[in-house]
Amino acid sequence: MKKAKRVCKNYEFTSIIQHRTFVKSSSFVCYFEARKCEHARVGISVGKKLGNAVVRNKIKRQVRSMVDDCFDFNEAFDTIIIVRPRYHQQSFEENLNELKNDRKRILKRIK
Repeated sequence: MKKAKRVCKNYEFTSIIQHRTFVKSSSFVCYFEARKCEHARVGISVGKKLGNAVVRNKIKRQVRSMVDDCFDFNEAFDTIIIVRPRYHQQSFEENLNELKNDRKRILKRIK
């Protein structure tokens, strides 16, 4: 996932989260809002409860690769993905399937 397709600024994160449209699953909470750029963007947040910096960075790399597999950046919304502690208890494939299902639920809610 290229840096141009990421939500990086703190005020952008808070703006999308304060919009309060979200989808929950056991491993992720996905907030979304109509996009502000010419392409969709994704932000990833991993809390300190999930581990030290090394573990959190590993989770972010894994989630970025999941996003590359299942997100289309021509969509009409920006997304914030918050990783929940349940993420550790599932395999990569299970988490990937969950993220794909979350994306489908977001698309249903937007239409």
